[in-house]
Amino acid sequence: MHFDHQQLRAALSDGLLSFPITDFDQAGEFDVPSYEARLEWLRQYDVSALFVAGGTGEFFSLTTREVETVVNSAVRVCGGRLPILSSAGRNVRDAIEQARIAEEKGADGLLLMPPYLTECPHEGLVDYVSRVCAATNLGVVLYNRANGQLDAASVLRLTTQCPNLIGFKDGVGNIQALNSIIKTVGDRLVYIGGVPTAEIFAEAYMAIGVNTYSSAVFNFVPEEAVKFYQLLREGRTAQVSRLVEKFFVPFVALREHKRGYAVSLIKAGAELIGHPGGSVRTPLVMPSDDERAELERLIGIFRQMTR
Repeated sequence: MHFDHQQLRAALSDGLLSFPITDFDQAGEFDVPSYEARLEWLRQYDVSALFVAGGTGEFFSLTTREVETVVNSAVRVCGGRLPILSSAGRNVRDAIEQARIAEEKGADGLLLMPPYLTECPHEGLVDYVSRVCAATNLGVVLYNRANGQLDAASVLRLTTQCPNLIGFKDGVGNIQALNSIIKTVGDRLVYIGGVPTAEIFAEAYMAIGVNTYSSAVFNFVPEEAVKFYQLLREGRTAQVSRLVEKFFVPFVALREHKRGYAVSLIKAGAELIGHPGGSVRTPLVMPSDDERAELERLIGIFRQMTR
């Protein structure tokens, strides 16, 4: 079973989104059995879509052939059960190749990352997105972040040029700019929260109609991450505020210790709970022993508070 654009939109409109880490072995190679075991474990929890080889999954460190292998594993384990979205990006030719591979291997959608490195004018970004969308039948979610940030007029233009552009993922956290895009484009797109540790923005996202977000911490506190999302959707503001104060604020402070920790801490957390996925690839580094101890302490607090 494949999920069509309408079904994909529905899944992305309501529910927590899973962005699993990518497992590496001791030699730093993609570890297929470990990754597939991870997906078997995580799929038991209540999420609405699976994004593989995403930011938390170290897309920036993977070759195109490795992305293909990751998609193969995800489809083998979760195909037909959850919508699966793979990633594409780096440059327009790589992105087109990655989009075609994702479609051929059975993914249901695509997360389009920003181009690599260089600053881009809006008209160039519009052309980049348009070319990738034209190369695939998959539903495409545009990841608006870093050097790939578009204004409302550009996003509106893309919605007329790209029928298969179905979603917009915010990776910036500029609520004013995001609200402008939402009010300009309306429900033509599905909007997803996607800043690192998106839970810290979740209340602000909800206030402007963004009902879903990518949860990186789901990788090491899946039950608790789902519980937090449920409390948020139920309007349990006092409980949500306490969880943000006691877990997410100090977690973000720990994340700010070093660049790249938005990924490295997630891998450390997975290891701490008994689901190791190996180390991050260079140029990222893993947390120190003291930082791991602090993360373990925060995990205990989060678990205690969500019982």
